[in-house]
Amino acid sequence: MKLGIGIGWRPEIADAVEALPGVDWVEAVAENICADHLPEPLARLRERGVTVVPHGVSLGLGGAGRPGADRLADLAARAALLDAPLVTEHIAFVRAGGPLTASPGLEAGHLLPVPRTWDALDVLCENVRVAQDSLPVPLALENIAALIAWPDEELTEGQFLAELVERTGVRLLIDVANLHTNHVNRGEDPATALDELPVEAIAYVHVAGGVEKDGVWHDTHAHPVTRPVLDVLTELRARVDPPGVLLERDDAFPPAEELAGELTAIRETLAAAAPPAASRSARPGTRPGTRSGEQTPGTRPAPAPGARERVAVAQTAVLSSLVAGTPVPEGFDHRRMAVQSRALAAKRADVVAKVAPELPLILGDGYRLAYLGYARTRPLSGGYRRDALDFAEHLLIAGLPADDDARRGLTRWWQDRAAPGPPRRGARLVRAARDMRVVRAARTALSRTLPGTRSGRGTR
Repeated sequence: MKLGIGIGWRPEIADAVEALPGVDWVEAVAENICADHLPEPLARLRERGVTVVPHGVSLGLGGAGRPGADRLADLAARAALLDAPLVTEHIAFVRAGGPLTASPGLEAGHLLPVPRTWDALDVLCENVRVAQDSLPVPLALENIAALIAWPDEELTEGQFLAELVERTGVRLLIDVANLHTNHVNRGEDPATALDELPVEAIAYVHVAGGVEKDGVWHDTHAHPVTRPVLDVLTELRARVDPPGVLLERDDAFPPAEELAGELTAIRETLAAAAPPAASRSARPGTRPGTRSGEQTPGTRPAPAPGARERVAVAQTAVLSSLVAGTPVPEGFDHRRMAVQSRALAAKRADVVAKVAPELPLILGDGYRLAYLGYARTRPLSGGYRRDALDFAEHLLIAGLPADDDARRGLTRWWQDRAAPGPPRRGARLVRAARDMRVVRAARTALSRTLPGTRSGRGTR
C-alpha cells in the first residue's frame, strides 16, 4: 500500500497537522487513543479520508514474556476503530522480571534494545507470531535507537532483522534516525544495515530529530531533523522506494511553519536521491550463518529449550540495574548504563509532571531534583499516576518539602487522591520494606548464573 508523506499525530499539534498541506497520512500512538471513540481532530482527518496508522509502544515483543492478551486486544481494537491498513510496534523490551525469574516485575517506561542473539531472536519470533495471530491487520516492527550495547551479540542489526522477516513474514518500519543513533552510539554503519536487511519488507519509514551530548546521540524527537539523518534516508532511497515516510515529533513542538519545512526537506531528499537500481530491489539471497540443526526458512520453530528463561534473567539484570540501582551486569559499559539510567529517570519525571501537573507547581524548582532522587532506587510498578502518589508520599514521610506552605499543599494534594490523612509511621515502614524487597529480588535475579548470563562489575 502506498502511504506517501505523513506526520505523527499528537494532541499538542492536532490543529497544525489538520492544516498542513500535503499530508497524506498520520500515525497515532495507540495507547493514547480510547478504544471506543476518537479525538475530534483525528476523527475529522478520518472523515477526510486520511489514513491513520496506530503505533504501539507497550507490547514489549522483544521481552522474555509472551505478549499480554489484553494489550493485543487493545491494539486490535484501535486498528478496527481506525480502519487501519496495518499496525506497528517496536523490536524492544519494556518490562522484565516476574514469574520467569521469580522476582518482582519491573517497568522501563521506555523502549530498550534486545540482545542480537539466537535466543533473543527465537523468543522474539514466537512473540511476533502470537501478535500476528491476534491482530486483524498486518504488523510492522520498528528498529529502535540504543544508548547501550549488549556484550557477546551474535548477529548484526541487519542480519537480525533479515532473520526476523524470513521466519515470520512480518513487515518492517525502518527508522532512519535510529540507524543514525546507533551509528553514533554503537559504531554501526547505517549503509551496512540497509544492505543486510530485506528492504522489500519495508512498510514505511520514520524520520526524527535528536541531539548529541558528550559523544552520545539522544533520539529525543524534540529537535529538528539533522542532515546526517536525511543522509541515511538518501541511502535507503537508493535501495528502495519506500511506500511511506513519516516525520515524528513528540515534544518541544515547533510552529506549524517549521513542521512544514521539515516535511519539505523530506520530500526534497527523496526526490534528489538516486532511484533504486533494479539489482538492489530485493535483498541479496545470502543468509547470516545459522546454528547447527536450525530449521529451514518458512517453518515455525519454537525457542530453544531454556531460551525464554535465559533471556528473562539477562533482561531483568539489565533493567534492575537501570531502575533499581543493582550492579551493572558483566560486559556492559558502566558509563553508558549510567547515561541510560539517567535518561529513563528523566523521562519518567517528565511523564509524571504531565499526568500530575500540580506537583511541579507545588514543589517549584525543586520538583525535578527531588523526583530523580526518589526514582533512583524505586522502580516504576503501578503506572504513572500511582507513581505520582508514591512520590508525594515519599516526600511527606521524609518531612519534605521544608517549606511549610508547600508541604501543606502537597499533603492536601495527596489526601485528595489517596487517603484521608497523611502517611503515618506504619505506612513508612510498609513502603520501605516493599522497596527493599524489590531491590533484593532484583539482586537475586542478577546473581543467577544461567548460561550466557553472569553478574559482575562489567567494563568501564
